[in-house]
Amino acid sequence: MKPLHRVPSGELSRLRAALAAALDGGPAVWPVPDADAAGEPDEASAVDPALREVDDDLALVVETSGSTAAPKRVALSADALVASAEATHDALGGQGQWLLALPGHYIAGAQVLVRSQLAGLDPVPAPDGPFTAAGFAAAASTMLPEVPHYASLVPVQLARLVEGADRDPFVAAALRSFDAVLVGGQALGAELAERAEALGARIVRTYGSSETAGGCVYDGRPLDGVRLRVVDGEVQLGGPTLASGYLGDPERTARAFLVERGERWYRTGDLGELTAEGRLRIRGRADDVIVSGGVKVALGEVERAVRGLPGFAEAVVVAVPDAEWGERPGVAVETTAFAGLGDDAVQRQLAALAAAVDAAGLPPAGRPVRLAALQAMPRLDSGKPDRRVVAALLAARA
Repeated sequence: MKPLHRVPSGELSRLRAALAAALDGGPAVWPVPDADAAGEPDEASAVDPALREVDDDLALVVETSGSTAAPKRVALSADALVASAEATHDALGGQGQWLLALPGHYIAGAQVLVRSQLAGLDPVPAPDGPFTAAGFAAAASTMLPEVPHYASLVPVQLARLVEGADRDPFVAAALRSFDAVLVGGQALGAELAERAEALGARIVRTYGSSETAGGCVYDGRPLDGVRLRVVDGEVQLGGPTLASGYLGDPERTARAFLVERGERWYRTGDLGELTAEGRLRIRGRADDVIVSGGVKVALGEVERAVRGLPGFAEAVVVAVPDAEWGERPGVAVETTAFAGLGDDAVQRQLAALAAAVDAAGLPPAGRPVRLAALQAMPRLDSGKPDRRVVAALLAARA
């Protein structure tokens, strides 16, 4: 057993040193938001005495909080982190310098630090404070010229860069300067991806989670060493990047990780399918399937369909209660374009959404019945939409 130390993610030098030591067999590190670490010692025992020590093979603990699930503490070994980082560099064509745009208490941010450590190159952090296109461009301008440039973003960050690039040539040039921009954490809308690629950005869509040491499927194909299968519609992942489990929660670990014929698999809880070309296509979350009038509807599929409409590229679809059907899809979109629309105009928008759902081959039960135009989309700290808050807003507008 060895110690587990909590380290504020905002203290970048300290976190980098702690991660380097952890990869080399030293104490494991648990990056936490600065606010959570204020006034506390760095030992995990400040939170739970049972977490004073961890197994010798563990290097990193990442606490995750999804849009619907309770927080969990994912425990990752040094071997898993290194396997993931090396597979990423292999997929991208070699090591390079990374721009750090996500905090180190998220797996995407922590992996930027791990990749940088293995490459022997200092990561370039984005400026403190809210993410801005100008700040990103300024940081990018300081990167080493003779090595490949990489960045890891979530879609909302990419959207800000695309909007900034449309107005500012400096931002557009910065976006084009990267050899690869990994985008993950949630689905990347087709419209946003097309706009980014039209600007010259080299986008790589990534799929994975903290439980897989970050993204492990790039543009629909698993990284070297990663195993991928779909069982009864659920995506399952295996290979050397898998987490050891959930810290202090053996029951949750047993539910999420299974062993078959000596191989471990992680049950993602995502619905997916393999295309004829062998690429993974995510259909949504298994726990986001509703039964509407006796018909199963995957909200992820509805979301994919409506995001193809102009103005709905970042729309969020959630379940809303319905007196007749039990539940129906509702749509929320961050925009001012629909502000002040009358009932007739709203019904026309809903008719367009229904037509998009029909065109996607989804059942009539998938047609949205409620639409909310929000000034600002509620989001988690990770940038993902806070679907619980969105659902509450739509329910309140019944």
